[in-house]
Amino acid sequence: MISIKSEREIELMRQAGHINYLTHEELKKHIKPGIRTEQLDKIAHDFIMKHDAYPSCLGYEGFPKSICISINDEVVHGIPGKRKLKEHDVVSIDFTVRYKGYESDAARTYIVGSAPKEIEDLVTNTYLALQEGLSKVKSGAKIGDISCAIEKFARLHHLGVVKDLVGHGIGTNMHEEPDVPNFGIANTGITLKEGMTIAIEPMLTLGKEEVCLTDQDDWVIVTEDESPSAHFEHTVLVTKDGYEILTGE
Repeated sequence: MISIKSEREIELMRQAGHINYLTHEELKKHIKPGIRTEQLDKIAHDFIMKHDAYPSCLGYEGFPKSICISINDEVVHGIPGKRKLKEHDVVSIDFTVRYKGYESDAARTYIVGSAPKEIEDLVTNTYLALQEGLSKVKSGAKIGDISCAIEKFARLHHLGVVKDLVGHGIGTNMHEEPDVPNFGIANTGITLKEGMTIAIEPMLTLGKEEVCLTDQDDWVIVTEDESPSAHFEHTVLVTKDGYEILTGE
């Protein structure tokens, strides 16, 4: 069931989103060659806890860490560990923050140091695809309007659109109805209503769209053709005339 949030709930989600934003801003300072992904995980965990919130990826369906760090061909759900970041790595960081029972979800992708132009364009255009999707959000619009805008922009820039993974509703749970695909047909799907909260998250690749689980665990999803991928996400509130980003800019 799709929930319409009350003013009290929206305010709690704003606070959860602000902590999420601040945590991303803190992590950004530490993304450099040589740092271990488990160090970034600890920085995020400690920062979130100090803000009287909880990193709700930790323990979610058995996930062992507080944030997801996915590198290069890893699309989502990378598990922090001993791996060190290297020059040219494409690093996506995705996590949820729970504050007083309400969730926020956001992802960003970074390039460690410098990278070839095609990698820079992948990251830039994935971010811009998110903006295209956001531009369609308002009460009375359809989910398909968001999906179509993201896919159209991605195709224009010759990027693969991951179809096996989608955005979602969010509130007291990390994942709620409705699904928010990154592909689709305009003017189709569920109608957005004022007070809904959704997470929009394009996941695009420099190659083909097909993805698969890695052999070593049941979490990390990679591109089948080993092409690099990028991922951006915001939690947003649907308003009468548009949207409010709850996880910062």
